Amino acid sequence: MRWEDFRSSDNVEDRRGEGGGGMGFPGGGAGGLGIGTIVILCIIGWVTGINPAVLIGGYSQVTGGGGSQREERADPDTQAKRRQAPTDQSGKFAAAILGNTEDVWKEILPNQTGKQYTTTTMVLYQGGTRSGCGDARAAMGPFYCPIDKKVYLDTGFFKEMEQKFKVKGDFAYAYVIAHEVGHHVQDVLGILGKVQGRQQAAGGNTPEANKLSVRVELMADCLAGVWAKNSNDKWNALEPGDIQEAMNAASAIGDDKLQEQAQGYAVPDSFTHGSSEQRMRWFMTGYKSGQTKSCDTFRAARG
Repeated sequence: MRWEDFRSSDNVEDRRGEGGGGMGFPGGGAGGLGIGTIVILCIIGWVTGINPAVLIGGYSQVTGGGGSQREERADPDTQAKRRQAPTDQSGKFAAAILGNTEDVWKEILPNQTGKQYTTTTMVLYQGGTRSGCGDARAAMGPFYCPIDKKVYLDTGFFKEMEQKFKVKGDFAYAYVIAHEVGHHVQDVLGILGKVQGRQQAAGGNTPEANKLSVRVELMADCLAGVWAKNSNDKWNALEPGDIQEAMNAASAIGDDKLQEQAQGYAVPDSFTHGSSEQRMRWFMTGYKSGQTKSCDTFRAARG
């Protein structure tokens, strides 16, 4: 991907160096995982964008139900330091991808939905930090917190993708960031709040609530595809093999594959992000159409 040509976003908050843990592009590492069911939940969350504490405790924390959580506060000097543009390769990459998602969504969201796009902030951290949705740790992987409207990313995650899932390539990493921005787009459109209400009505961690979570995640995959299509149309951003990199990533982080690797079998009723086939299909749906309206996974579920 020709990400070096992208505008770098100013909405990056770099907290790396304030805590322990490895990072890199793709060098460095992420924290360890738990055991048993916690392993499965952490792996699913770790590679797909939901804090595993949310998967264990229900979707309410991600959608705003856990209102008691508070974002980490910092003194003015620390805040100013965090706002300095990253100078390392991984930080520059993340800022460039975020900048391009801003340029794409600011243009196409009003045109396609009538909604103005408001930007998200990406927090880069190392090992652990605090979010509006609670603690952020490397083992949780990237996630979006709608309470503070921020994406959280330990950049050591890129190395973990390569080491643990044999997924590499800059577009595979860009797909992960675009998926999290896709959650922000859902928030801007008011989708996350509606899902929260439906999940609470379904009773939290139930098969019905899990199905709603799957639809949210598949829509974010589709929105990542919409971004990729429009970015390529305007900036000729993609290079040969990029789409295959995204497909490899989507396949590697399907619930079925992750559960089979962790426990030897898959339990579809417990899926929270979708199967490998679903994740690949919905990314390609967005990529082929370039239209936000093609990503209505809830309507597809009813059909």
